[in-house]
Amino acid sequence: MAQNKPHAVCIPYPAQGHVNPMLKLAKLLHHRGFHITFVNTEYNSRRLLKSRGPSALDGLPDFRFATIPDGLPPSDADATQDIPSLCVSTTTTCLEPFCELLSELNSSGGPPVSCIVSDGVMSFTLKAAERFGLQEVLLWTTSACGLLGYTQYRRLVEKGYTPLQDMSQATNGYLETIIDHTPGMKDIKLRDFPSFIRTTDPKDIMLNFLIQETDAIPTAKALILNTFDALEHDVLAALSAMFPRVYPIGPLHLLTKNHTLDPKLDSIKSSLWKEDSNTLVWLDKHDPNSVIYVNFGSITVVTAQQLTEFAWGLAKTEKPFLWIISVGIMSLISSVILNNIWLIVKSFTGYLSRTKYLANQVISLLLNG
Repeated sequence: MAQNKPHAVCIPYPAQGHVNPMLKLAKLLHHRGFHITFVNTEYNSRRLLKSRGPSALDGLPDFRFATIPDGLPPSDADATQDIPSLCVSTTTTCLEPFCELLSELNSSGGPPVSCIVSDGVMSFTLKAAERFGLQEVLLWTTSACGLLGYTQYRRLVEKGYTPLQDMSQATNGYLETIIDHTPGMKDIKLRDFPSFIRTTDPKDIMLNFLIQETDAIPTAKALILNTFDALEHDVLAALSAMFPRVYPIGPLHLLTKNHTLDPKLDSIKSSLWKEDSNTLVWLDKHDPNSVIYVNFGSITVVTAQQLTEFAWGLAKTEKPFLWIISVGIMSLISSVILNNIWLIVKSFTGYLSRTKYLANQVISLLLNG
């Protein structure tokens, strides 16, 4: 019977905000009868074992974990890797290890691989799908609006809007330029596009990486988005005109909550950091709708000046706030400013699942970085 199950190989981009939705999608596919192989990088696999204990990747007989190398130098750091370096490395080194994994899965005696579900910025997997004669769907974890912005990067380069001539254009009003004929985004300004366009380097890694990844989308069988039509109707209509099979199935956290999944899946978590429940204790001391929740995510790129300005902005609200921020970003704020801010208002930097915070009635406002 197990041999007749469809077998989906799910592979997220190796950062927390990408692993979370992919794991939710994998659980939903398992609920619908799929055998699942969930592929982490070796680096993230070690982090999961460190954060969740030695049984974190035991899985189930029909929900298994596998690893491939990410191509970066070995590291024992408990932090998100340098994103530009990771993007280059996954693009240039991961195809062959991934193909080797597919071959191993097909010869393991379990259900043969039926399809690949890949993160939208892991497009090397499309070459593997072609090599093995498999169907592949892409999960883009960004908003539909963000994805549509990325799809316009090539046009912005061709029209000369980016790269910037010099960094003065980032502050002299140039970014107020309206970009005409952008589908689904009437009167959008240059400053409204995802910020990787704010570079003076024609060889900028992230600018060119995202052009490469969005160019690959038509090769996939379908595009899955963690959003819903009522939230981003015009943008989804524009994306559907560009890519015929677009499926907004979000929000994934509600889908997993509203379906009766195998209780054994509850033990399968995706946190790359050890969770800190002390923040919930702190939240419980506050009144309903009184706390600002700030989450910069695991791959946010900011300058020290931007971060300092943001920190002072939070402090000057004179509201209690919960700020989830990586150690690497925290190090950008000077200790003097940090100490002064902490005299005004208390904050934690521990990690806990975002859904646990958002479900708490004391949260009044969410700021995403």
